[in-house]
Amino acid sequence: MIYIGLTGWGDHPDVYDEHSSKQDKLKDYAGHFPIVELDASFYAVQPERNMKKWIAETPASFKFIVKAYQGMTGHLRGENPFESREEMFHAFRLSLIPLIEADKLGVVLLQFPPWFDCQKHNVDYIRYCKKQLEGLPLAIEFRNQTWYTDEFRARTLQFLKDEELIHSVCDEPQAGEGSIPLIAESTHRTTVFRLHGRNTAGWTKKGNENSWREVRYLYDYTQRELEDLVSVLHKLERQSDKVYVLFNNNSGGHAASNAKLMIDLLGLDYGGLAPRQLDLF
Repeated sequence: MIYIGLTGWGDHPDVYDEHSSKQDKLKDYAGHFPIVELDASFYAVQPERNMKKWIAETPASFKFIVKAYQGMTGHLRGENPFESREEMFHAFRLSLIPLIEADKLGVVLLQFPPWFDCQKHNVDYIRYCKKQLEGLPLAIEFRNQTWYTDEFRARTLQFLKDEELIHSVCDEPQAGEGSIPLIAESTHRTTVFRLHGRNTAGWTKKGNENSWREVRYLYDYTQRELEDLVSVLHKLERQSDKVYVLFNNNSGGHAASNAKLMIDLLGLDYGGLAPRQLDLF
């Protein structure tokens, strides 16, 4: 089964009811899509009250793809609020308990930075992450091309398979070592497919974090491009039981419309979505 959603729910105007408040955004979102990527967990380990609130605002079948805390994947700049690495992983794991108990945890996504290249100490660190998060469904997303060179591609995929880790397949600009090719291969009964757009100029743009984010994911997939990706999704579906597809091309607000078009192209009809408000007058 293929499940399609977006990264985050706070910046997709196409899915909000015009009469809804800011606090209703997740409820509105859940009327359109069955999954969402939880990005707040990347910036801070989330308190229990937030997790319970989000659980209450979504239907029983809704799933969260939880992005791992930035300190766990080597993105953290500045002081780490945790005294040790073990404490950090433990706190993150505890934060997931409400989602696990509500059966709303889809996957934990460990997205590693562009400088996390294919070296033994990085392979060992992935094993360390698995040990600290034992028993959780873990997806690994690389952002360094060395993992997929002719020399290492087969071994990278076999490593993920042997460790029972989920391969995060990506569609993104081909912009040198800091990007990865689209490798449509599953390593687990679950697969994650994240679409970042194809804005090569924006992907390589330098600047502060805010200006960089404004253009990095600025891309509107054409219908032909999405049609070409249908065969990729069907291949991943044949290789695994569940495929979680996440559109991340939202610098210009295109993710929601692209995701809805992909749902139409695949002929998907999700049951169990949140009821939408009816605009009667």
